[in-house]
Amino acid sequence: MRLVLIGPPGAGKGTQAAILRKDFGIPHISTGDLFREHVSRRTALGQDAQRYLDTGELVPDHITGEVIRRRLAESDAQRGFLLDGFPRTVQQAEELESMLPDVEGGIDAVLEFTAPEDVVVSRLLSRGRADDTEQVIRNRQQVYRNQTAPLLAHYATRLLTIHAVGSAEQIGERVLTALEERGLVASQGESGARP
Repeated sequence: MRLVLIGPPGAGKGTQAAILRKDFGIPHISTGDLFREHVSRRTALGQDAQRYLDTGELVPDHITGEVIRRRLAESDAQRGFLLDGFPRTVQQAEELESMLPDVEGGIDAVLEFTAPEDVVVSRLLSRGRADDTEQVIRNRQQVYRNQTAPLLAHYATRLLTIHAVGSAEQIGERVLTALEERGLVASQGESGARP
């Protein structure tokens, strides 16, 4: 199972990734976590990424792509993965496809988590982070929409849109149902239980 998770900040991707990771036994690969790991280990890639992270800029595609390429080559990712934070652009999506030339179709599905902006803003404000002001959060939402629209079009045939309002369990059920309907997991009736 090779899944890409897309959604604005606060849509619950991390929560659902933890559930899916457990259900399917595949790693959750977050670009943010990978960057932090490389920075803490003081690798060359980490030092390159740090320059951008320190100024709040997006890490360039060539650095992000190399971090992802190395992570996907690890043994635990051979059975599948959940990608969170990559790809963010069509160019990155094309680079990802080039990393998976031996896999027919590359990515099995793209899960787009959606929620009304006011719900997402409320979630993020409740975290209490100093940099999470309402204005900053709403700006991030707009940047996400502008940046992601072409990516969603690129993945149109593999896109599964998930309404990300409700409990983590309710949203998780919607994810499994969407994957079942796409034929990517056995339904409860076929296997007796979900994975």
